Amino acid sequence: MADESFANEETAAYLNEHFVSIKVDREERPDVDHIYMSFVQAATGNGGWPLNVWLTPERKPFFGGVYFAPEDRGRLPGFPSVLKHLANLWAAESDRVRDQSEQMIAALADQMAPAPDEGALSWNALRDEALSGLTATFDTLHGGFDAREKFPSGPTLELLLDLAVTHPDPERRSHAREMMTITLEAIATQGLHDHVGGGFHRYTVDPAWGVPHFEKMLYDQAQIAHAMLSAWQLTRRPEFEAAAKSALNYVTERLTHPAGGFYSAEDAVSLPTADSDLKIEGAYYTWTMEQFAAVVPADDQPLVMEAFGLRRNGNVANDYDVQGELAGKNVLHRARTTAQLADLFELEPDEVDNRINRALALMKAAREARPRPHLDDKIVTAWNGLMISAYARAGQIWDDAPYAEIAQRAAHFLRERLYDESTRTISRSYRDGQRDALGFAEDYALVVQGLLDLYETDFDIAWLQWALELQHQQDAIFRDPERGGYFASDPRDDSIVLRMKVEHDGVEPAATSTAVRNLGRLAALFHDDKLLDGAVEASHSMSGILQRSPTALPQLLAATGWFAGDAQQALFHSSPDNERLPELLTEIRDRFHPRRMVVRIDSESRPFFESRVSFIAGLPDDLPDEATAYICENFVCQMPTSDRAELAEILDRAAR
Repeated sequence: MADESFANEETAAYLNEHFVSIKVDREERPDVDHIYMSFVQAATGNGGWPLNVWLTPERKPFFGGVYFAPEDRGRLPGFPSVLKHLANLWAAESDRVRDQSEQMIAALADQMAPAPDEGALSWNALRDEALSGLTATFDTLHGGFDAREKFPSGPTLELLLDLAVTHPDPERRSHAREMMTITLEAIATQGLHDHVGGGFHRYTVDPAWGVPHFEKMLYDQAQIAHAMLSAWQLTRRPEFEAAAKSALNYVTERLTHPAGGFYSAEDAVSLPTADSDLKIEGAYYTWTMEQFAAVVPADDQPLVMEAFGLRRNGNVANDYDVQGELAGKNVLHRARTTAQLADLFELEPDEVDNRINRALALMKAAREARPRPHLDDKIVTAWNGLMISAYARAGQIWDDAPYAEIAQRAAHFLRERLYDESTRTISRSYRDGQRDALGFAEDYALVVQGLLDLYETDFDIAWLQWALELQHQQDAIFRDPERGGYFASDPRDDSIVLRMKVEHDGVEPAATSTAVRNLGRLAALFHDDKLLDGAVEASHSMSGILQRSPTALPQLLAATGWFAGDAQQALFHSSPDNERLPELLTEIRDRFHPRRMVVRIDSESRPFFESRVSFIAGLPDDLPDEATAYICENFVCQMPTSDRAELAEILDRAAR
């Protein structure tokens, strides 16, 4: 629509004469987008982008839709016709339009009424219903849960990972693990993955994960890396480790501010050559056979072509080249495994991998000479919280100090540039030295999550103190005192006509879903029933949508395990430099457990903890000569141990 309508001089003149046109960046203002998207969905039954909404001067909606063509098409009015009709309607009947918009806003408010109390919720039953719902839509051939396009849904993967470990039925555990594994294999090996430069694209336009929409978003890199890390802990499959590192290393290379924060995205479109005038989809990422042959040595070309499914005339089917921009071009996807290639070319597997890696390095160097897609260099707080989690978990799981340091630098960046010490509030985004005024509930929730993961990585008590402070602020600013859960926007923002809650886990988890998990983790850490009650209350605030559609909130259902399952605490009583501590931590970190908090008690952190947790106050006053581990489930603790083999047996018993 930008090219067809907004850049059309006649259409633009009419817009300027009759309307005040406002373009909203939904990444900067997700609350605005959510309100008006909810209106359009309620009014038309459909939603999506581009989202076009007409408002009264009081910012209340009265008409909306998604894409409008630049001219009438049969019975469908084009954008100019819609504009003229609405301008005439407003001129003739503005009072009636205002009345109708008031009624529509009231109807949206009514939708937020709490569901009738139907007694105690069975979280396990809801999780089972969600698993059944995912099974019904699962693509058994390609993985994923969409019939036509494929999106890497972080919240859905989180639920599958949780069920793969915690479901009491072995068959359902195995089934969740299978769906998770097939989906992550496709994400790691097919066209969603940028095999040359690292990282992952936004989604694919085909069901086989082959042809991507080439945009790269920070939140996808974070959530894919997070899921791959957990899957690697669970399966030890090398492709999951490689995929996690691909996402992390891409962000380090391309999306990291010099001072430590993370940029938002790289565009899908770019100029084919430096002297081109028109940007096209995938120009930076795709390969003609001529481009490929000019870079990769002739002896390696047959092997690499078989490895990544390259074809002389391109490998993108016409059905998935809607704009006609990918004809004759190739998108790399792993078409054959190393073992298959070794058999086909009669080579040792190591030789196959060496040749492929050499070719990819040459292709990456050649690609660097192409005009690069536009970098969206705004820094979004919530997405930075997600990315801090991913780097922190990589640092702890792989004992990788550089990854941990990247997470630490990003957290310092948020504290220094997006946090107001005087008001103890955070802003939504930052760019060119400027931050906006007010953060949203998801910003607080995802930063708290990142800080908790960072604390479990380096055990710096400052991260935990800040996480507690931000959780308190989130509760004070966004919590609904009547119905529970969290509103999306700050009440001090008078531009919002209706405070709403996000009632689904979308491309990133809803604030309430993340907050339930954060509250559960904090409750496990501090043995705090009040925090646990907050998690329960927030979960119940979503009972209506969960009962209607359990798959709407997969991350929330995973998070309920913190109060409806077996939450585990792993406490290490040790100095930071105790020689025995690293091997005990490794025994813990090698194992995936979706409901575990790890804490280290030393001379510096003890005063902070013992004032809050009586169990810690009862520990011996002096640090032990050997690091000592206490494993507790639901606040019932096993005998302490300093022996790694004994710790492994305790953990095995808990898993059984």
